[in-house]
Amino acid sequence: MGGFFGAVSKQDVTLDIFFGVDYHSHLGTRRGGMIIHDRNSGFQRQIHSIENTPFRTKFERDIQDFHGCSGIGCISDTDPQPLLVRSHLGVYGITTVGIINNADELVQRHFAQGGNHFMAMSSGKVNATELVAALINQGETLVEGILRAQELIDGSLTLLILTEQGEIIAARDRLGRLPVLVGQKAEGTCVSFESFAYHKLGYEDAYSLGPREIVRLTAEGMEVLSPAGKDMKICAFLWTYYGYPNSNYEGINVEVMRNRNGRIMARDEAKRGSLPDVDYVAGVPDSGVPHAIGYANESGKPFARPFVKYTPTWPRSFMPENQEVRNQVAKMKQIPVPELIQGKKLLFVDDSIVRGTQLRETVEFLYASGAKEVHMRSACPPIMYGCKFLNFSRSNSAMELIARKTVQELEGAEGQRHLDEYADVHTQRGQCLLKSIRESLGFDSLGYQSLDGLLEAIGIDREKICTYCWNGKE
Repeated sequence: MGGFFGAVSKQDVTLDIFFGVDYHSHLGTRRGGMIIHDRNSGFQRQIHSIENTPFRTKFERDIQDFHGCSGIGCISDTDPQPLLVRSHLGVYGITTVGIINNADELVQRHFAQGGNHFMAMSSGKVNATELVAALINQGETLVEGILRAQELIDGSLTLLILTEQGEIIAARDRLGRLPVLVGQKAEGTCVSFESFAYHKLGYEDAYSLGPREIVRLTAEGMEVLSPAGKDMKICAFLWTYYGYPNSNYEGINVEVMRNRNGRIMARDEAKRGSLPDVDYVAGVPDSGVPHAIGYANESGKPFARPFVKYTPTWPRSFMPENQEVRNQVAKMKQIPVPELIQGKKLLFVDDSIVRGTQLRETVEFLYASGAKEVHMRSACPPIMYGCKFLNFSRSNSAMELIARKTVQELEGAEGQRHLDEYADVHTQRGQCLLKSIRESLGFDSLGYQSLDGLLEAIGIDREKICTYCWNGKE
C-alpha cells in the first residue's frame, strides 16, 4: 500500500507535512520521503528507509533544515519516493500510490518511442514513480500526461505533483481505488488519504475527489483541472482492514463500519442457529477488535481481551521484511491474560484470513495458555485472488492464500474452476473449504462473513466497491 500528504500555505508547512505523512505510517513499512518547496531556494528532498525505524524518528533531524510554503510527502511500501523530475513540463516533485502490472511493457514502449534510459534499482527494475513520470512527460501538459498515464497503466495510479510554482496537483485513480481528500484552514490547503491526519493539524474537510478527478491546490483553495468520472471501484479493504479507525471514506467511518460488520455476522449466525456457546468474544488485535465488539454486542456474549499486543518495540506486525522474522515478532508480541483464557471457551474475530500462518500460531498459543475451546470468525469472505490494484498483500502467488491453496489440495486444477462455489460457504464446496481450513488451523469452529454481509456493512452502492480479492470480478 502506501499513503501521502501535501500542503500549500501562506506560511511554512514543514511541520504539517512531517506530521501529516507520519499519520499515514500504518499504510507502509519500506520508505518515507518528503519534498518541501521554497520560492527562493527551490526544492529540498529527503528519503529514508523505515523498515526498522518509524518515519518520525528518521525525519526529526531533517525537518530542522527544511523550509518552504508547499510540500508533499509519502509513506511507500514499494520504491523510494517522492522523486524530483526535470522535463519539458518543468521541474516537479512526484509521489504515487498504486501498482503497475504492465511495467515491463511500458518500459519497452518508452524505449521504442525514443526514450534513452531509466535509473535501475538494485533488482534491475525501474522505479514505478519514475516510470509514471516518464508517461506523464509524454503529454503536452501535466493534466494531459496524468490522464494518459492512468489509461496506459494496468493496475491503479493515484498521485501528487509539487510544481516549481509551489502548487500541488492531486489526481485520484481513474476508478477511485483509493480516496483523495482535501482539507482547508485560513492559512492554506492540504491533500491527504486520511482525513484525521489533517484534522489534527487544524484543517477542516473541504472536498473529496471523485474517480479520475484532477485538482490544483494553492494556499487560497482548490481548482478542478479535470472532472470526475462516473465509474468507481473503491477498495473494500479500506474499511475491513487497513484504514485507520477514525477515517472516513465515501462518507462511511471505518470504526462504525467494522462494528456494524461484526453485528451483521452475529445476526446472520443467529438466524442459522450456528452461534457457538462461548465465555468471551474477542478481537485479534488491532483491526479485528471493532468487528469483535459488534459481534459481542449483537450475540449477547461478553467482550474481553484474552491476550494483548506488546507494541513499544515492534509497533507493526507486518514488519520486518523477512517472513520468518515477522512470524517470530508476531509471536513475541502476544501477551496472554491467563485469567481470561484458562478453561474458557473463546471466540475470536479477525479482519481477514490471508495465509493463516499467524492464526495457526495464535490458536496454538491460546491452547498452550489453557483455553478450552477456540472459535474463529473472519470479518470478510475467503480471499481467493491476490490484489492486482493496490499491492496491499505481499503474496507473490495466489497459491500462498490459504483459501486458494486449500482448494488446490481438495480438488486440484478442477477446483480452480469452481472458486465462486468455494467462496460461498453455503455451498457443498464452500463447506468442504471451511472444514479443511478449520482442521488445518485447529479451530473448534470457523466462520466467514458473507460478501453480501460485508457490502451491507459498508453501506454504499455495491457497484462502486472493488471485491476482486473475493470473487475475481474487476
